[in-house]
Amino acid sequence: MFFAQERIYNNPPNMGIDRERTYIRVFHAVPNAPAVDVYANGMPIARNLSYRGFTEYMNIAPGTYNIEIYPAGRRDAPVLRTTAVLPSRSIFTIAAVGQLPNISLLPILEPKGTIPSNMAMLRFSNLSPTAPNINVTLPDGRTLFRDVGFSETTDYIPVPPRVYRFHLRDSRTGQIILDVPNINLAPNKYYTIYAVGLPGGQPPLQVLIPLDGPTYLNP
Repeated sequence: MFFAQERIYNNPPNMGIDRERTYIRVFHAVPNAPAVDVYANGMPIARNLSYRGFTEYMNIAPGTYNIEIYPAGRRDAPVLRTTAVLPSRSIFTIAAVGQLPNISLLPILEPKGTIPSNMAMLRFSNLSPTAPNINVTLPDGRTLFRDVGFSETTDYIPVPPRVYRFHLRDSRTGQIILDVPNINLAPNKYYTIYAVGLPGGQPPLQVLIPLDGPTYLNP
């Protein structure tokens, strides 16, 4: 299990910081890709980012960005060249998803709302390129998230803060494809369960559960 920490990048140089502030972090979710360097409008925003790795959040000006992703240490033959439109006063996790040679960039919005008193906010994102559509259930059979396909992310739901055991199930058969024990969710915080990896393959299916930016950023 991997838990991202509550860290915020310093403003990267020459990224055009704007009072309308938009925050992003970059997430490497491509299981067969090497560590990468990521550039936005020609400026580095992530270096040597390994599979399963998140950058810290960075404050950038809203707008349209030309994004290039290269194997770490290189600037020839990008593995991805695309654009991302980032509106003002927003928080995003920008995920590289899929498998080489067919990868894409997936901006995942992290909306900030009102957290019910003494609850945690939780959602699920299926970034496993070979997984079936997934249901996320509790051991008692209660379904939290249903029929989530590759590259789909659910809305946040409020859940009581406590230690959880989650089951990721094939939504067609109900078979458990991953058992996720001992997940401690604290009150008044936002979390995403990211499913990554390859069921039955290498690297294997697993989940990453970072603390999301709406917990402590105020765009």
